[in-house]
Order: sequence, then C-alpha cells, then structure tokens
Amino acid sequence: MDERKTKILQAIIKNYLETGEPVGSRTISKDTDLNLSSATIRNEMSDLEEMGYIIQPHTSAGRIPSDKGYRFYVDTLMEAKEREVAEVKDMLLERQDKLEDMLKAVVKVLARDTQYATMITAPTTHLNKLKFVQLSRVDSEHLLAVVVIEGNIIRNRIIDVYEEIDDETILKLNMLLNTQLGGLAIEEINLSMVAKMKQQAGIHSDVVSGVIDEVILTLSEDKNLEVYTSGTNNIFKYPELADHENASRLISAFEEKDVLGDIIQSESASEETGIQVYIGGENKVQSMQDCSVVTAVYDLGDGMKGTIGIVGPKRMDYDKVVGTLKTIKTKLDDLYHK
Repeated sequence: MDERKTKILQAIIKNYLETGEPVGSRTISKDTDLNLSSATIRNEMSDLEEMGYIIQPHTSAGRIPSDKGYRFYVDTLMEAKEREVAEVKDMLLERQDKLEDMLKAVVKVLARDTQYATMITAPTTHLNKLKFVQLSRVDSEHLLAVVVIEGNIIRNRIIDVYEEIDDETILKLNMLLNTQLGGLAIEEINLSMVAKMKQQAGIHSDVVSGVIDEVILTLSEDKNLEVYTSGTNNIFKYPELADHENASRLISAFEEKDVLGDIIQSESASEETGIQVYIGGENKVQSMQDCSVVTAVYDLGDGMKGTIGIVGPKRMDYDKVVGTLKTIKTKLDDLYHK
C-alpha cells in the first residue's frame, strides 16, 4: 500500500461515510490533492479492489470500502490521531512551563523599571473554537473523548455507553463529529445542528449527544485566572499610598486573585494602542481608587490573550509607563516563541 493508494482509499472511505453512496473516480479526482486523471485513479481503484480494500457493489457503480478497507483506515487514523494528541500535549506542557517562567520575569522587570506595583495574567482563550474530537474505546462501557480547542487546550472526557461499539462505528462517529463541529465556537452550535447529528448517528445518538455536551462544556468552561505580581513593596515609596490603611488595602488587593482580575479588565482599551488608563475613581475596585492603573492586552495568537497591569499613585509617570507597556506588548509574542 503506497502513499497514493492510501490517499485514494482514504478519500473513498471519507466520501462513502458522508454520502452512503458508491464513490467514483471523478469524485476522487476532485477531492484529493494528487492531481491525477480519472483514468489513473480508476487503475489505482482496480488495484485496491484486487487487494481487497474496496468492492464494487454492482457493474458500472463506484466503489465502497470492504471490511479490510475499514480496518486499514481505522488503524491508520487512530495511530495518526494518537500521535497528534501526544505531540500537542508535549508541546502544551513545554510551552506552559516556558511561558510561566517568562511571565514571572516580565513582571519583575516591569516593577524594577517603573518602580510601581505590577501584575500580568497568563493568557486565556477568547472565543474558543473546536479543533477536533477524538473518540476511542476505554472498555466495553466507556469511550474516551479527547476534545482539543484553539490554543491547543486539551480536555479528556469519559462517555458512558450501554453496549460495546466496534472500531468502524467509532470511526464513523469521529467523522460525523469532526465534519459537523470542527472549527465552530459555542455560539455556532445550535439545536437544529444537534438534532441532525443525532439523526445521522441513528442508534448511537446518545453517544453523539454525550460528546456534544462535553464539547459545549469544554468550550464554555472558564479557565482559572493565573496572575503573577511583583513590586508590591514599591507602594511604600509614595507617601499618599504608604499610610497604614491605604497600604493595607492595596497589599490585600494584590493577594486576591479575583480582585486582581477585576483590576486589570481592559474591555475599554484603545483599539489603536491596546492600552487603557484608569485614574482614581475610574477604577472598578474600591481599594484602588487612590491609585492609577494602566493596563495593556497582549496577544499570543490562536485567541490566546492576557493582560498586563501597572499600579501606582495618581501622579505616576504616565509617559514612561505607557511607553514601557507598548514595548512589552510588541515583544511578548517574540519572547514567547523563542
């Protein structure tokens, strides 16, 4: 089985799974990237038929997969998906460790250079979209659904089944789920689409329904906000913030993750610079209303965004702070990919 035959077989099976109709050479010529003539594809299909991977249900009809063809496709697909998931997991773990160290270094440099208190959030995914779902068997009563969303965020979910499902059926369910849901955000998954998918799944509609529920849950779940801070002691350098009551409130705010999340919300950031300045009473957090807070949103691509914040007195050096944030914003993505 060479690469050309493999691609043609995969195209035949994919088309047959989607349509339920025998597949002809003209269809394959349109759907593959082989740039082969229909005659060449017919010759290859004849070879595949002789090898037992496809069959011709009746004269002058296209071909459909045989059990041997399905088995080859399932084994090849599962091997490729398992390798892809493993690679994504390894990359994600490596990047998480690398990113955490980098963000901690960035926030320390900001505190040192500005002489103010600083914070930065780890990136979270905005408007999550599904990349793919991989179903595989755990045992006769359970399937594992690996859900991968933009930003290479992975969630593993166990799906209960009431009877054992064979490999060919799992393959068909994988094709159905990825064809219909791949690339969609949660807002794009509607009841009509779900009903159609359940109908196509037939007796396995409960499995599809369970997987869709897990996909929606994964797309909608909020990742815990991770915030790194530095320079809290810089607060004591400014008399208007250094009295016991003010300093106590500010330091307490820096110890509360939820409060920090409120402080560095930047929905109103300037579209041109991505930077927002909150002065005194403009701050959303009561304990920060004697301060100014300057925030900037950084973007690592794939929808992964985070926020940098600098907190200081209302008489802070705005020109220096804004300039520093602009520099960090433009360099952060490069630093991340080094």
